[in-house]
Amino acid sequence: MALFKKRTVGKPGEWYYCLKHQKVEEGPECPAKDRFGPYTSRQEAEHAMEIARERNLEWETDPNWHDAPKRDAQE
Repeated sequence: MALFKKRTVGKPGEWYYCLKHQKVEEGPECPAKDRFGPYTSRQEAEHAMEIARERNLEWETDPNWHDAPKRDAQE
C-alpha cells in the first residue's frame, strides 16, 4: 500500500506553470517534474519564469550561500 496517494485532480484556485508545454494550468495537469507551483492566481503563474529568474539571481548574489573564495593557483 502506498503511503501517499497520487493527486490526479487539482484543487480549485491552484495554478501551475507547465515547463514542458509553456502554459498555465489550473490544478496539476502535468507531472510535478514539469511544472512550477502552486501559485495563488493565474496571473502569478503567468509570471513563473520571471519569478524563477528573480529567485535565482537572489540566490546567486546571496553571500551566505557561497563557498569560500577560490585561491589563485600561484599562491
